[in-house]
Amino acid sequence: MLLLGACTKDLTSLNTNPKGFQTVPGGALFTQAQNTLASTLASSNTYLNTFRLFEQQWQETTYVTESNYDIKDNKIPDGIWTAYYRDVLEPFEQAKVKYPTTILNAGTVKNDVAITDIMEVYTYYYLVTTFGNIPYTQALNIDNKFPKYDDAATVYAALITRLDADVANLDEAQGSLDAADQVYGGNIASWKKFANTFKLKMGITLADADNNKAKTIVSEAVTAGVFTSNTDNANFKFASTPPNTNPIWVDLVQSGRLDFIAAVTIVNNLSTTSDPRLPLFFTTDQSGGYSGGILGAKNSYDAFSKPSTTLTAPDFPGLLLDYAETEFNLAEAVERGYITGSAADHYAKAITASIEYWGGTSAQATTYLALPSVAYATATGNYKQKIGYQKWVALYNRGWDAWIENRRLDYPKLPKPAKPVSDFPVRLTYPVSEQNVNTVNYDNASSAIGGDDVTTKLFFDKN
Repeated sequence: MLLLGACTKDLTSLNTNPKGFQTVPGGALFTQAQNTLASTLASSNTYLNTFRLFEQQWQETTYVTESNYDIKDNKIPDGIWTAYYRDVLEPFEQAKVKYPTTILNAGTVKNDVAITDIMEVYTYYYLVTTFGNIPYTQALNIDNKFPKYDDAATVYAALITRLDADVANLDEAQGSLDAADQVYGGNIASWKKFANTFKLKMGITLADADNNKAKTIVSEAVTAGVFTSNTDNANFKFASTPPNTNPIWVDLVQSGRLDFIAAVTIVNNLSTTSDPRLPLFFTTDQSGGYSGGILGAKNSYDAFSKPSTTLTAPDFPGLLLDYAETEFNLAEAVERGYITGSAADHYAKAITASIEYWGGTSAQATTYLALPSVAYATATGNYKQKIGYQKWVALYNRGWDAWIENRRLDYPKLPKPAKPVSDFPVRLTYPVSEQNVNTVNYDNASSAIGGDDVTTKLFFDKN
């Protein structure tokens, strides 16, 4: 009888781990999404991130498909679309719902939601500047398998509005995500500055498309306070041991693959200007000098310079936004009449910040800036050419951002690879999965932007 009394009819409870989480905490979802976002932007996997090749920072050795602008064979758009919508935006959105269920303090919840939304805005920025019209108002709804595409410029304006609301909701007197945030450790003041600095970036991106709106956005961001040194940089902290390591280390070192070398374009440009970043970006070649592979052609891995050992370290951080880029944006804002100040001073600060970030010295920066080919007063071209070239260099290893800026400023002028399958891509085509499954909305979006081609210019790319 005692044995019978000890039995239970609730047999399903035996499958429940009493020590495990019954639901995933919001903080864990945030960390997961933030990690995937940083890894996607830093990745050198050609199925996911091919922009170092487009921008001729790196060159392929054996498989030269992407260097020649062939993105469809590897379904690169599908990989990006899935990574951002399913693996970044969806867990961020779920995290915002989960915070109130595990956090008792309403002020902390409000901060956590605001930080998470800032990360969502940041993610959508890359989607809308990569594809154009995208699912937005009907995105992230599991019950709607066929979301409509929203007008890209309208989405962009909505993102600015969200960013402003997020900053207004941040309260430094309340708690936050703390260690779940691998960029700022939940520091509210840092997140405010990040949001304002990203708003500055968004305003500058819009400059050729809507000058008046861009001026307002930039002025508001600068007044609120943007990055002022490299200590403000938004670095995602990758681990020194797997599984959450620098994806470049995973792709180039752990894998043992010999796929990438320096591209001749960037090496020759850095060599010509005696740029102190050359040995910081790349290793020496087999002759003890620096050389880059031929664009779009097969190259010997052993013969040319490689990405530096600094860059390929397992814990090299993923850089989401930095001070050097901010100073270039401020220099351009002065030239466009959005703010007052000296474009030359901001330009010099940007170059110095970039050199110091990579391990160079302020003395090296001073020497470099004194060269007639570098100094703002004597460098070749108008402000777009001067800033465009130096920004391209400073965005080394951030190929996605370099691609956005190169399309917007049209500098530097990059030579054609050996066997291009198209002109230089100014957008990515929509995923094949969208064409096959969400066909009606895909067709409408393609028609609205002027054709689903890599040569169709997006809303911000007016020149």
